This record gives sequence, structure tokens and C-alpha cells, in this order.
Amino acid sequence: MTLQDFQVSDGDLRDAVLAEYLKCDVIAVDTETMGLLPHRDRLCLVQLCNPMGEVTAIPIAKGQNAAPNLKKLLEAVNVVKVFHFARFDLASLRHNLGIHVQNVFCTKIASKLARTYTNRHGLKDVVLELEHIELDKSAQSSDWGNAGNLSEMQLNYAANDVRYLLSVQQKLMEMLKREERWELAQECFQVLPTLVTLDLLQFKDLFEH
Repeated sequence: MTLQDFQVSDGDLRDAVLAEYLKCDVIAVDTETMGLLPHRDRLCLVQLCNPMGEVTAIPIAKGQNAAPNLKKLLEAVNVVKVFHFARFDLASLRHNLGIHVQNVFCTKIASKLARTYTNRHGLKDVVLELEHIELDKSAQSSDWGNAGNLSEMQLNYAANDVRYLLSVQQKLMEMLKREERWELAQECFQVLPTLVTLDLLQFKDLFEH
């Protein structure tokens, strides 16, 4: 089965689509939620994109606490998952669906380590510089809770949040290696599961004096 350029898969990945994603060495992942606090604000949408630029959006229903095929994909150790600000997405996926994402690359961490000439590390800024594409963020702060009836603007926004991540990842990897910070970036990615655990337990400033 070949994925379409964009498709919606309610509640979970279909078996055939899962099989296609598991063939990839790397995929892009993002989430949309009702807010920024995982204990309060539920997960509403998960977006995936493969190296061919094919996107799958997975609406998550209110009260849903499992997505077995999505879990299988995101916990697969042989597939790199690229997020922007992975710390938040990993917390939301773990709290809402019990998914412990494995093998993570965070483009926000990579940007902060590589692009030290700027303090602008949001996805829009990174994509604008590295891909010369200006993302439309007008749907960012919108109601994602009506999973079965998302607007075309919302779905386009969600797709664009993952569509450029893999190209951005490659450019940031080149910069990190050039500046001899690639190994440090990998160490930072490996710390993310521990940071997510601390976040979900609501520890703050644990490493401060």
C-alpha cells in the first residue's frame, strides 16, 4: 500500500499504513493538544510524515487512552522520530496514550546547539531560515478538541508542522557535525525520557541551586 499525500486515520494507524511507516528509517511526528499542561489538557491529534512527504493525521477522541499501532510505531527502536520540542510531545503521548517514544531527534534542541547566532528557535523561524518557507501559524491556537470535525485550515496547519521537519533535521545534523556538537546533541536526546518523567511528576527546577 502506498500512502496518499495526506490522509486522516481516526483513533489509530491502520495495519497497512503502520507497515509502511515501519519501513522508514526516520519519520516526523507532532501533536496538537487542548493546551500546554498534559495533566489538564488532553491530546487531540497526532501527525506523522514519512521521507516522501506523505502525512497521516490521527485524531484522538476524548477519553481515548490507547492507540496500539501508533504505540508500536513510536516505540520501534529502528525508526528515528523527529519532533520539534520533543519534551512536550513525549509527555503528552505518554500521559494520554501510554506511549514511551524511542529513538528521538528534537529539532529545537538541535537548533539551540547549532544555531547559536540567534535566539529564535521556534519551528516557524527554523523552517523559514533553513527551508525558505514561511509557515502559516494562524490555526495554532484553535480548538483541537472536536477531533471528528477539524477544519481544512487546522489540518493544513497540522500537516505543515511535520512536512518540513525531516529536511530541517538533515540540515541541523550537518551543522552540528560541522561545529563538533553532534555527540552532545545525541546525549541531550537520550536525556529526554528522564525529563519527561520529571515533568509528569511536576518537578520543576530540579537542577537549580
